[in-house]
Amino acid sequence: MQLPTPQHIAAIVPYPPGKPMDELEREYGVTNAIKLASNENAWGPSPKAVAAIGAMLHTLHRYPDGSSYYLTEAVARWIGASPEEIVLGNGSNEVIEFLVKAFVGTGDAVITSHPSFLMYQKFVQVRGGSNVVVPLKAMHHDLEAIAAAVTDRTRLIFIDNPNNPTGTLIDRKTFADFLATLPQSVIVVVDEAYVDFVEPSERIDIMASIRHPEGIPAVVSLRTFSKAFGLAGLRVGFGVMHRDVASLLHRVRQPFNINLVAQAGALAALDDTDHYNTTLRGTAEGRAWLSRAMTELGCRPYPSYTNFFLIDVGGDATRLYEAMLYKGVIVRSMKAYGYPECIRITVGTAEENQRFVTALGDCLRDLGYGRR
Repeated sequence: MQLPTPQHIAAIVPYPPGKPMDELEREYGVTNAIKLASNENAWGPSPKAVAAIGAMLHTLHRYPDGSSYYLTEAVARWIGASPEEIVLGNGSNEVIEFLVKAFVGTGDAVITSHPSFLMYQKFVQVRGGSNVVVPLKAMHHDLEAIAAAVTDRTRLIFIDNPNNPTGTLIDRKTFADFLATLPQSVIVVVDEAYVDFVEPSERIDIMASIRHPEGIPAVVSLRTFSKAFGLAGLRVGFGVMHRDVASLLHRVRQPFNINLVAQAGALAALDDTDHYNTTLRGTAEGRAWLSRAMTELGCRPYPSYTNFFLIDVGGDATRLYEAMLYKGVIVRSMKAYGYPECIRITVGTAEENQRFVTALGDCLRDLGYGRR
């Protein structure tokens, strides 16, 4: 079949999602698999969210509120913004798409880091834009090199903070100094998908950057309900930005982009602070326990500000990933990200963490990996 496909579309490599648990069990003949590969919430969704979703099911014949009024109001209160500064998306990745649609045309440039979230570059490719990719430096964003890469064709800069997959963080002063070096013609997008797991005192004061842009470029924050709130299956995220930027994004937003049950579930999740705090506390405790356990196994766990972290296993990460599948444990090999001897794991429940450590110990021994 001959299709009139533009080259910039044909060149796109589809996003590689993590292996589903039912697929693993079917292919490898294992039972009770656990998935620690996609940075999901191990404690599940808020019970309040589940109840709110159930209560809405009898209204599925109705269209959702196209403005997501109540959810927008609640998100604004949660984040300390006004509703006019909030744009909701079908996952925060849809807000990324809005930004690229609104500001990037053929030949325009967007700066990203490598490795980071792959969808930044894919949306730019779809628009026919040019991706300028700056490698991480010692597992951190190389802000000096990013600033040096800016030209009069640069429209957006995407920075995930904390970074995925390294879990590293940019501090307040470093970020402020970085903004001061940039022209006001660009928009700096800070993807804060994992910021809930960062201590408040260590976070960038994102609202100050958004509301007081004198002498600095416009700043956009991206947030999600998929991680700390445990609603990855509902696909709800949001952007926080100056109201002028938000107005432009609403012009490219499809109507009813947040479905009815997603609005109900996310609204209830915001009200369940007990579940939210349980997730944060369990993640911090599990991260500390896993870090000690990895060190005892002869691996090198890298420090992280998120619900995941990198582990140098002292051997080919893909071989280890495949060996772990036979144990019914799904992790993520970082070979394709430029870290051939690292895996990335999500912090799970205490039971999941123990099972992971046991399986990893067996696989390290069988493969002859590990460093001491």
